[in-house]
Amino acid sequence: MSGRRVEIAIVGGGLAGGLLALALHRARPDVATLLIERNAVLGGNHRWSWFASDLPPGGGELLGRFRTTAWDGYEVRFPAYRRRLGSTYASLASTDFDAGLRRELPAASIVAGRAVAALDGGGVTLDGGERISARAVIDCRGFAAEGALTGGWQVFLGRHLRTPRPHGIARPVIMDAAVAQHGGYRFVYLLPLGADEIFVEDTYYQDRPTLDRGALSGRIDHYCTRHGLEGDILGREAGVLPVVTGGDFARWQRAGAIEGVARAGAGGGFFHPLTSYTLPFAVETALAVAAEADLPGDQLAALLATRARQAWRRTRFYRRLGAMLFGAAAPETRYRVFERFYRLDEGLIERFYAARSTARDKARVLVGKPPVPVLRALGALARAGPPLQGPGQ
Repeated sequence: MSGRRVEIAIVGGGLAGGLLALALHRARPDVATLLIERNAVLGGNHRWSWFASDLPPGGGELLGRFRTTAWDGYEVRFPAYRRRLGSTYASLASTDFDAGLRRELPAASIVAGRAVAALDGGGVTLDGGERISARAVIDCRGFAAEGALTGGWQVFLGRHLRTPRPHGIARPVIMDAAVAQHGGYRFVYLLPLGADEIFVEDTYYQDRPTLDRGALSGRIDHYCTRHGLEGDILGREAGVLPVVTGGDFARWQRAGAIEGVARAGAGGGFFHPLTSYTLPFAVETALAVAAEADLPGDQLAALLATRARQAWRRTRFYRRLGAMLFGAAAPETRYRVFERFYRLDEGLIERFYAARSTARDKARVLVGKPPVPVLRALGALARAGPPLQGPGQ
C-alpha cells in the first residue's frame, strides 16, 4: 500500500526521537519530518533529570519548549557523610514531554499509536502495510541488550505522591544511600515537585536485570513511613537500564545496524555508561542532526555511527569506574564508592555527570584511598563484568 513521502522519518517517539523532531522543526521547518510512535502517548512513562551543566550550547533553549521543574542545588546522603551542592538541577515528566511536542510540532508530523512492521534506508512500513517513503530514516527505538557489551544494571521503582500536608523538602536528594543495602548499591531519590508533591524512587546498581516490584514497593512504603512522606499515589514509574562496563562496541553496532538507517538514542550508543543518563546525549544528537538536515540517509547514518564511536571512546573512564563499582568486595559496600566521590570538588562532580571529566579530574577520582582493594579493582577491569542480557534473556 503506497502512502506519504517525507524527508526524514523518525521511528520511536521517546526522548531521543521527540527531541530530534523538535530540533529539526525549530531549525529547519522546511524539511518535512515525521515522528512515528507505537504507543498513543509520546515519551512513555518516564521522568528525565539533568544538571544545567550537562547541556551543550543551545540545549537549554531546546528544553525550554517544555514545562520543567528546576532547583538551585541538591543534596546527597550517605551513612557517614551528607552534603548540599549548588548545581542547578532540572526534571521533565513524560506527560509534559508529550504535551510540549504536540504543542510545538505540526499535528500532521506525528503518527502515534501505530506500530512499525519494517524499516529500511528508503522508508518505513507500518503495521497494516502502509508505506512511508523518506530520504532519511532515524531509528530511535531504544537499547537492545546482547552479548557484545558487558556490565550490570540500574533497576528502579518510583512513585509520585501528594502528601496531606507540606513535606518540607526544599531541594532534590539525588542519592540517599543512608538506607539498608540489598544486593547492590541502593539509594533513594527524592524530587520535591511542589509543597505537597514529591517523587520517591528506590534505585539499585545490581548484577542482574531483576525488578522485584513487591520488594521495592515494600521498601518505598517503609522509607515513606519513616520520613513522613505518606500520601496519595498520583503516578508510578519503573525501569531497568544498562550500566555498561566494557565489551566490543563495534560488534554491538553491527548487530543492530540496518543498512542506510541512522541510529540515535540509547539504541545508537548515546548514553552515559555509569549513570545511564541519556538526556544530555539526546539533546546533543538532536542539535547535530538539525545542523545536517540536508544529508542523504546513508550519510546521516554514517555521521551518527561515527558520533557514537566517538562517544564510546570518550566515556571509557566511566566504564572503568563502573567495573570498579561492580567489582567491590561485597555488593552492600558499593555505596562507599559514591560516598568518597561526593567529597570531591563540585566542579569535578559536574563534569563527571556531563561526561566531560578532565585528565586532572580522572586522576583525582582514582588517587587516595581506593574505593575497592587495588588487586580486586584491576581484576574487575580485566573482566569488565558479565555480558548484558536483558530481562527474560
